[in-house]
Amino acid sequence: MNLLDHNRCMARNNLWSNDRLYRAVLQLTPGEFEAERTSFFPSIKATLNHILAVDHLYLDFLEEGGVGAAAHDDFVPFDEPQALFAAQAASDRRLIAFCDHLSTDDLDRRVITDRREDGKIPERIGDLLAHLFIHDIHHRGQVHAMLSGTSVKPPQLDEFFLDYDMKLRKAEVERLALGNQANATS
Repeated sequence: MNLLDHNRCMARNNLWSNDRLYRAVLQLTPGEFEAERTSFFPSIKATLNHILAVDHLYLDFLEEGGVGAAAHDDFVPFDEPQALFAAQAASDRRLIAFCDHLSTDDLDRRVITDRREDGKIPERIGDLLAHLFIHDIHHRGQVHAMLSGTSVKPPQLDEFFLDYDMKLRKAEVERLALGNQANATS
């Protein structure tokens, strides 16, 4: 698998992982979504909103949308998990579309990131994608751990890349219309 295919696969994994995580979150009993918990952010709600806010920021950088830091700073957090889930799915599909339209040369192309306090910093698209995927995985892991203290069992999130895993996720891959890029090695 080349790096371009890897990024496309990671974008699809992002959608799949978020879909699995949110389906668990939607089963929480009243009060569990916003309940204070021990983690980097104080609740499942705050952590999931943070993931989406950063996704908006990085997508603006990647798409050269010109909104800059305001894409994060002006983000209005969602109070309800269903609306947050829908917004996250839309963001994930936007990331897939972005990655699908990249060329190998684009990965080394620099785009301007507006960090407000640190100014405008040119970054490679491939580096921004790597950071975004790691960021999302990091915070999804925190939500996963927080779910352990709720009435809902945390979902399995690491059955995506191997041919062996396909039998475990085939229905989800089809429902999400992830196609062959869900397993670029097939």
